[in-house]
Amino acid sequence: QVQLVQSGGGLVQTGGSLRLSCAASGRTFSNYAMGWWRQAPGKAREFVAALSWNGTPKYADSVKGRFTISRDSAKNTMYLQMDSLRPEDTAIYYCAVDRYPSGLPTRQTYELGFRGQGTQVTVSS
Repeated sequence: QVQLVQSGGGLVQTGGSLRLSCAASGRTFSNYAMGWWRQAPGKAREFVAALSWNGTPKYADSVKGRFTISRDSAKNTMYLQMDSLRPEDTAIYYCAVDRYPSGLPTRQTYELGFRGQGTQVTVSS
């Protein structure tokens, strides 16, 4: 059974940093597309960052230059390093991984893939 367990959220001041982790079990995801999405209260879910199956990153314009996505294949874990955090980054963050290998991250990665439980990130002004 595939399981994604997230950790690393919390409360931080504007300009601070947090690192989110998404640890997978039940399958090795070294060549799967995966990524991070977030949802703020009263707002639609939005894409944050993702890795294609070969590790090519992509970022939402709102986080480009501040967030870094990575994965450690040996640990079967994906990370999101978030620097220069802003109040508008406050949201619940979800990780997701494609169900099938060798793909590109899309909206379906979140909607149809395996998802973590979500972790709250709050940035105070």
